[in-house]
Amino acid sequence: MAQQKLTRLELQIMEALWTLGSSSIREIQEAFPEKDRPAYTTVQTIVYRLEEKGAVTRTKKIGNAHIFAPILSRGDAQSRLIDDLLSLFGGRTQPVMAHLVETGKLTMADVRETEKLLEEYKQKGKSQ
Repeated sequence: MAQQKLTRLELQIMEALWTLGSSSIREIQEAFPEKDRPAYTTVQTIVYRLEEKGAVTRTKKIGNAHIFAPILSRGDAQSRLIDDLLSLFGGRTQPVMAHLVETGKLTMADVRETEKLLEEYKQKGKSQ
């Protein structure tokens, strides 16, 4: 898939597909909380846009309903969002990390988990 940005509603629809798995437009629409639920035709339009962007694909047709499945993985979408965020800071991670620390959103458990990841990457680098 090309590096096209996804809108907030597109990401919400992708989240429904990642959670539900292959689904019809009606099932996707019903995955939204009732008070914030977009109209069926809105979901349909966005799903078709996601199909054009290569983020979802039609897998089959049951009666009149097409069933859609995600092509774009949750991890790939998250990576793109993080890369976009970091580009706002010139690629620097320090301002983001400082904000997370100052707001209490970065815990010591997060730091320990990150240290473990860094150590794993370090070990992989030595073995290659």
